[in-house]
Amino acid sequence: MQSNFPKIPLFLSITFLLVSSLFFLYFYGEIQNNNQESKLAETNWHIETVRRDETKNLDNLIKSIENDITEIEAHFAQSTDVVPFLDALEALAKQAGVKAEVESVDLSEDKTGLLVGMKMSGDFVNLYAFLTLLENSSYELEFVSVHVEKEVVAENAPKSATTPVWNGSFKMKLLSFIQ
Repeated sequence: MQSNFPKIPLFLSITFLLVSSLFFLYFYGEIQNNNQESKLAETNWHIETVRRDETKNLDNLIKSIENDITEIEAHFAQSTDVVPFLDALEALAKQAGVKAEVESVDLSEDKTGLLVGMKMSGDFVNLYAFLTLLENSSYELEFVSVHVEKEVVAENAPKSATTPVWNGSFKMKLLSFIQ
């Protein structure tokens, strides 16, 4: 007996099913690749957004503390700022009413500060006021040596009604010195 079942439509149906399945698998793989690429792109976008936000936050923080930075930097003398520092010392001397003269400026032995030697003269109250102004200045100073003495007047010299003159010398170390 012969079979009346048509073989050509069955063969075409199976071929169509196989081709359709291959197309389905190809497009399914492409969709999966696109999903992975989009997830990677989204992750990169998120990382870049976080970096941009952090940069904006840092910029805002820097702008908010800019005045503080300037104030802090004013307490340090750099190697290029030695002359303004010495001018500031002389201005403090004038403010206290003392004649002051810078005697020496050297780098300390351990290179952690600047050594400044000064001579000064005036009455005791003004010398004391000058030292107080130095201690309270915006620079961090360490007094290495301070020597203050009353000027010796000869015995046969006429006594005047003026206040006695005091002479002093001191050596201080500027601790807030940046090379």
